[in-house]
Amino acid sequence: MFGWIRLGVMGLIALTVVYVCASWFSKSMRREKLEIEFDAGGIEGDRAEFIKQGLKEYDGSLRRKLILGVYVVPVILVVVVNYVMNF
Repeated sequence: MFGWIRLGVMGLIALTVVYVCASWFSKSMRREKLEIEFDAGGIEGDRAEFIKQGLKEYDGSLRRKLILGVYVVPVILVVVVNYVMNF
């Protein structure tokens, strides 16, 4: 019993590290695309405000929510494998 709890805690810690890294990487890539888009020209206004608004829109996007699959998919796989192996 304690082995499963330990596995679950360590797994969630590892998945949290993966989630933070994936989230940070995705947001930095989005910021870079916004900077390139602004530098290409044709956009009026402040560069920092444009990037801030773009990142605010990104926070509500589907891609941001899909990164949460880092938690869902591995947990489902472990549960399914455990069920198949035991029953």
